[in-house]
Amino acid sequence: MAEADFLGKGIGFPVRIKNGRISMSEGKDLIEESIMIILRTAKGERVMRPDFGCGIQELVFAPNSTATATLITHYVKEALLKWEPRIEVTDVSVSPDKEENNKLNINIEYIVKSTNTKKNLVYPFYLEGRK
Repeated sequence: MAEADFLGKGIGFPVRIKNGRISMSEGKDLIEESIMIILRTAKGERVMRPDFGCGIQELVFAPNSTATATLITHYVKEALLKWEPRIEVTDVSVSPDKEENNKLNINIEYIVKSTNTKKNLVYPFYLEGRK
């Protein structure tokens, strides 16, 4: 049985057109894209699902501090536990970027439940609303 059968198939994110059709994603790519959607969506942003998303957007103007990193860790774990049932989050750590002092790197380590595969993803989070 193919990995896509376990993990699913869906519209790719960001939405792309390839050969006149909407590009699809499957397997581990679909899970990574789902994680990115969850983290990039502010609570209250999605119509008909106001509790979908992650609370980290509330911290865009927060100081670059240990307290902010701790809140980010909590919000990420909480959101992924609720909205991505195909994974088990094993660790979330937040570290300041070495080159940009307004950027935090969120390192997410997880296990894909159906295949017992360990994965990690680094999500860049910008403070003070800068990119």
